[in-house]
Amino acid sequence: MRFLSTATALAFSLLPHAGGYATPAPLPAPAPANQAAPASATPSLPSSPNPTPANSDAAAKHAKRTACLKAAKTKKLVGAEKTSYIKNCVAAP
Repeated sequence: MRFLSTATALAFSLLPHAGGYATPAPLPAPAPANQAAPASATPSLPSSPNPTPANSDAAAKHAKRTACLKAAKTKKLVGAEKTSYIKNCVAAP
């Protein structure tokens, strides 16, 4: 027990040197209001509203497998029966 207390005290005394519980760096001063924004700002890329076919296919397979797993759990299947059920369920259209 004494070793544990000593080790804890040592660890806490070394935290400031290791960067733990250190105060965060100060934020930079705000830019003056009369300064113009940089002209070469990069525009953000627009996100595609329609996912690519590969992504949607993978998502559909994942959703179907998840549904099959839930159904197997509901039926309380285990072992080889569960594996067989999931394979058949995922393969079904």
